[in-house]
Amino acid sequence: MTTTLLRTAGELHARARVGRRAVVMTMGALHEGHATLVRTARDLAGPDGEVVVTVFVNPLQFGEGEDLDRYPRTLDADVKTAEQAGADVVFAPSVDEVYPGGEPQVRITAGPMGERLEGGSRPGHFDGMLTVVAKLLHLTRPDVALFGQKDAQQLALIRRMVRDLNFGVEIVAVPTVREDDGLALSSRNRFLSARERRTALALSQALFAGADRHAAQEALRARAREVPATYARAEALSAIGESRAAADTHAVAKAAPGDPAAVRAAARTVLDAAARLDPPLEVDYLALVDPADFTEITGLEDDFTGEAVLAVAARVGTTRLIDNLPLTFGTLGAAS
Repeated sequence: MTTTLLRTAGELHARARVGRRAVVMTMGALHEGHATLVRTARDLAGPDGEVVVTVFVNPLQFGEGEDLDRYPRTLDADVKTAEQAGADVVFAPSVDEVYPGGEPQVRITAGPMGERLEGGSRPGHFDGMLTVVAKLLHLTRPDVALFGQKDAQQLALIRRMVRDLNFGVEIVAVPTVREDDGLALSSRNRFLSARERRTALALSQALFAGADRHAAQEALRARAREVPATYARAEALSAIGESRAAADTHAVAKAAPGDPAAVRAAARTVLDAAARLDPPLEVDYLALVDPADFTEITGLEDDFTGEAVLAVAARVGTTRLIDNLPLTFGTLGAAS
């Protein structure tokens, strides 16, 4: 398969369409995470469909002092990566093509969800992101668009925009792709020195620690359901001198339905240790949130059940990184 590079919407619209069109939106500097999105898009589009990868570094997403000029631009390599993953088209428009006449006067506003977490750290970022996603959806006219779970808040906002504004497109989430050491794949990883990368591993390690704590809670809950008379059994074990078994049974008996505070605390312990490394990890936020609106799930909700996202953002040197894991409270195990 040879991938076609197109620069204008007119060229894209002139292509004959047969089957479904699946779009993967990127800012370039493609890596294996993007390739996974493209391969998933290929599967969804099918042999008769079309996969379009957009490459556009959107200036509206970068605030004052952020790395717009520093952001890597590697179009030739991007086309090759997209081709190897199964893309039919790389659509790489200019800024003038996307924003004719300059920056748009009318934009999409992310609303309250866009002011939390990433939005609080990067004011206006999500307004710019939603504006360009809306424009690219109109320019590419897909049946389905795929986005990575690593940018969980972005994904949630895109889903909300599509629902609230009646975009006729299906949004599909693809799980985060990680390197062998657990670091989430990101175009910004290339800016990390060897020492900075060792520190940056604390992001994923913190999330995994929180997920492990969550899994242990869920296992205790399952055991408590299976052995309802746990207090009576603990007392009986104590009476015959089986103190360790009794202590374990008491722990099962007292297992809370869900303890968000314990999950956060497990992750925070790893981040606090990384703050003492050289170079140190500078944490922007650690949050356990409702994936529907990214409001914090408070530590007081020790009977919480439902979906959650454990999210972290931190800086190592001059590089800012984000990561997250989805969790489900109320059933055994954690989704990742």
